[in-house]
Amino acid sequence: MIGPWQDRSGRFSALKAGTLALMFGPALYLTYQVETHQFGAIPLAGMTYWSGVWATALLLLALAVTPAATIFRLSQLIIVRRMIGVTALVYTIAHIIIYFALRFWNFASIANEMVTRFTLIVATVSTIGIIALGATSLDSAIKRMGLLGWNRLHNLVYAITGLALFHYLLSPGLYGSQYLMSGMFLWLMVWRVLARRGKASDIKTLALLAVASGLFTAFFEALWTWVYHGYAPLETLSFNFSLLLGVSPAWEVLALGLLIAGAAFIRQAVRSKRQASAT
Repeated sequence: MIGPWQDRSGRFSALKAGTLALMFGPALYLTYQVETHQFGAIPLAGMTYWSGVWATALLLLALAVTPAATIFRLSQLIIVRRMIGVTALVYTIAHIIIYFALRFWNFASIANEMVTRFTLIVATVSTIGIIALGATSLDSAIKRMGLLGWNRLHNLVYAITGLALFHYLLSPGLYGSQYLMSGMFLWLMVWRVLARRGKASDIKTLALLAVASGLFTAFFEALWTWVYHGYAPLETLSFNFSLLLGVSPAWEVLALGLLIAGAAFIRQAVRSKRQASAT
């Protein structure tokens, strides 16, 4: 058996050990929030919400491994992608258990909600998909299914992540992280299309993708809050494009995208300088 802190050869991997430690971070912070009574009189409600948020965030992080490895030529990052995905499954299961506890383990009522509330139908489909991916994440599953079949199944991670995000968007409250994650998801999906066209590390393309993702986030938030919550879209847009009232998710997505493009530019410049000096 190879430990989660070891590479395939059985040697200690600082990258895997560090990633493993980080995976405990959300759980520890959630425990801290409970212990400091940040969730008020019904802590299970806050725990349900945040466990779901962290599960969705970890799915996005797993999708971000391939772009990071490609853009920055850090192929070693691929070895932690499975760990992050499995951790997303763990937080999803924790989210379900906490939700059951919030409903006092009344399975008749829970079952009724799961077939009558659209948001829970979406969550159920997404959860089944995450469990299927987790159950087939071992190397033995690849051997049984064949590489082609395994890849077909695990390509469903894009749809599963989209459903998890959709479930979050269907929350009755308004949360900036809903739109931040939506913009990030768009960036991750469009990047994959660009990568197939040989533009995975092109600086100008990454900068344009950052701008497009920021604009999408701004307009998507205005559209969603209008359709789902009844807020005036022009007022939401004015807030999204203004920095006087705070930093909106659209600006955060833009900043993150430009940071990636800037870091890629610096890395390519340093690499070119080293190659020039070597010759």
